[in-house]
Amino acid sequence: MKRRHVVPALIACLALSAGVARAAASVGQPAPPFTATDTSGKAVSLADFKGRHVVLEWVNPGCPYVRKHYSAGNMQATQKAAVGQGVVWLAINSTATDASDHLRPAAMAAWMKEQNAAATATLMDADGKVGRAYGARTTPHMYVIDPKGTLVYVGAIDSKPTARAADIATATNHVTQALADTLAGKAVATPVTQAYGCSVKYSSM
Repeated sequence: MKRRHVVPALIACLALSAGVARAAASVGQPAPPFTATDTSGKAVSLADFKGRHVVLEWVNPGCPYVRKHYSAGNMQATQKAAVGQGVVWLAINSTATDASDHLRPAAMAAWMKEQNAAATATLMDADGKVGRAYGARTTPHMYVIDPKGTLVYVGAIDSKPTARAADIATATNHVTQALADTLAGKAVATPVTQAYGCSVKYSSM
């Protein structure tokens, strides 16, 4: 009986199908504007970073796919490389307050600090407004916005949709590549990939 429950649990965690949520934000279109509160209670708006490259990272520390990239230092390295080039990095937690793995702002801030994360800010989106506006389906789910406010990349952090940290070494980091292209003033070669991870646990509307 126990084995019968394993597969449904994994299916609930994985959100690889595009049918989980219909993306409201599309590559080549303006990134949806938003304002959210960071873990310290400060209001942060996308408009605050007009004229700069911005990366959005959907995060939930309770997700094994998120832990894959943080425990191996991959997400932090990607953050640091981006921020070092003047890119704004916003980590967004859209986990509903009634979800078992929801973290309060202070706990979320503490976790990011423990991980030595280099995000510009960590935003709390418990009502899911920002996540739904972007059609974020998974943790992680990545978005790159250019200085004109246009979405130039949407999808996965990398090319290996597994929870195994060992796969990172042979994976293509899609976010790093997208940033390299757009920072060089070129069109992103691979603007859309299939996001993978745990489904975002949105609040009921």
